[in-house]
Amino acid sequence: MREYAGADRIEGPLVMAEGYGKAALGELVEVRSGNGARLGQVLTTGEDLVVTELWSETAGLHPHELLLRFRGETFHTVVSREMAGRVFDGLGRPRDGLPPPMAEARVDIHGAPLNPVARAYPQDLIETGISAIDGMNTVVRGQKLPIFSGSGLPHNELAAQIALQARIADESENFAVVFVALGVSHDTAAYFQQRFEESGLLARTAVFLNLADESPLERMVTPRVALSLAEFLAFERGYHVLVLMTDITNYAEALREISSRRNEVPGRKAYPGNLYSDLAEIFERSGRVGGRQGSVTQISILTMPGDDITHPVPDVTGYITEGQIVLSRALHRQGVYPPIDVLSSLSRLMKNGIGEHRTRADHPSLAAQLYASYARVQEVRAISVVIGETALTPTDRSYLEFGRAFETRFVAQPADQARSITQTLDTAWEILSLLPSSELTRIREADLHRHYLGKPEGQVKQ
Repeated sequence: MREYAGADRIEGPLVMAEGYGKAALGELVEVRSGNGARLGQVLTTGEDLVVTELWSETAGLHPHELLLRFRGETFHTVVSREMAGRVFDGLGRPRDGLPPPMAEARVDIHGAPLNPVARAYPQDLIETGISAIDGMNTVVRGQKLPIFSGSGLPHNELAAQIALQARIADESENFAVVFVALGVSHDTAAYFQQRFEESGLLARTAVFLNLADESPLERMVTPRVALSLAEFLAFERGYHVLVLMTDITNYAEALREISSRRNEVPGRKAYPGNLYSDLAEIFERSGRVGGRQGSVTQISILTMPGDDITHPVPDVTGYITEGQIVLSRALHRQGVYPPIDVLSSLSRLMKNGIGEHRTRADHPSLAAQLYASYARVQEVRAISVVIGETALTPTDRSYLEFGRAFETRFVAQPADQARSITQTLDTAWEILSLLPSSELTRIREADLHRHYLGKPEGQVKQ
């Protein structure tokens, strides 16, 4: 530990000391004054200047009275199974008024590099209880899957619902949830905390709340602290861990602000050039490790400014993750909750977690048929606008009926309802049975005879 007495000036959260050039970028700094110590991190360093950003207010500090202690290490956090059932701030400090948990280990928040060869392929269903996800965009253990949303859409409600309902098939295996709120308002943080406490499921959940009025540097640290706990539970204690983060866009805004303070050359929309690699550092901490029991799965909420899916944050996220779930403003206006646009959504690893011996043998073909039939609904709706519904053929009118039922009975479900995978698939068959059997060309004939509830017409293709 090295010490340096006095600073030259304080600008907002920044403490600047000239004449000191031995600090390392990202090094942890303890800034001491007459009224206690405050933590910060080296933001910029050079031969004769070091700039430290504090994770707390600088009010009451006087530059020449400060003592800067450079710890010679990056930020480390304590991790423990006791952290499940607790609420923390972005730095891992208790926010629930209880004492700090007993530490089982102390780890670097950036994690240890994982050899790609050691990764096991993501598989096995994580059931969210939401039909539009479980039935058509299935999440598997070890996957990273963002939810693309927009301002005013119910993504916070959806995130809380997934956190409360998520489960794995084998109840003998340990399952935990790490919930991370980034840059949220005090009201939203209180909503999350209340939902978890009232549900009775807080015992399996570790909650990290970073507030909008807290330091952007703390916001950059928060997901890394949370993921350090997730990795410890998964790879050291054999848990299957679901990490839910909201909102990655707030994280990216903090990254842009820090980049500006460092005077880095800006990229698209003033985001730093390392936006892709920085987000990848977070998302790639999900997965499974060969020979170890646990897994880390990430579902991250990402709000698209102006509902623009080509915005830099969703754009680069799409290249890192394995698909996306997209929320629809049009469905939201119709009162559909959750307003998931299934035609714009995709889970690239879905095939590894469904089918015989995993969900049900008819699941893959059933999901494909739902996609194809709902896509046909959009074509029929466009035609009916031009010629009127009465001029449509009986088959086309059945597609309109299917479309309405699909949106109101399959996609839509109460915010407190958790559907099992069997209930989801059975509901899908009820909806598909509104169509003539001859239209179900993606279904195996054996599955059609077993599950179809309508009147058979003609033959389907094998």
